[in-house]
Amino acid sequence: MHQSHALVAIVTLVSLLVYAWMIFRIGGARRRSGIDAPAMTGHPELERHLRVQANTVEWLVIYLPSLWLFAIYWNDLIAAALGVVWIIGRIVYALGYAADPKKREVGFIIQALATAVLLFGALGRAVYVLVVIGN
Repeated sequence: MHQSHALVAIVTLVSLLVYAWMIFRIGGARRRSGIDAPAMTGHPELERHLRVQANTVEWLVIYLPSLWLFAIYWNDLIAAALGVVWIIGRIVYALGYAADPKKREVGFIIQALATAVLLFGALGRAVYVLVVIGN
């Protein structure tokens, strides 16, 4: 049965909207702190928002290919559900880190576990297809 991957496409776009939300929060932190671009330091709130954004883009590079490969090799619905877990984890991470860097762990763990399932699930299935099925 052919999967349309529409669910994973929607989750991908929502993931990018969450990332855009993080970028806009940097602008708010800049206004509140009075620190204009290109400065990247000088106020703890700005630095926390910048770190949230940077950490999220670091994870997007691992998460997005893993999400799509999991959908292709396993199942669109399960991949999309894991993507929603990742989104929730990143939001929890962003809000926690912005409030206090010590409050970032729960969100980080949630998104890291979702990413690990997607990554290793896709890798395992791709290896299985190559070795057992042969294409």
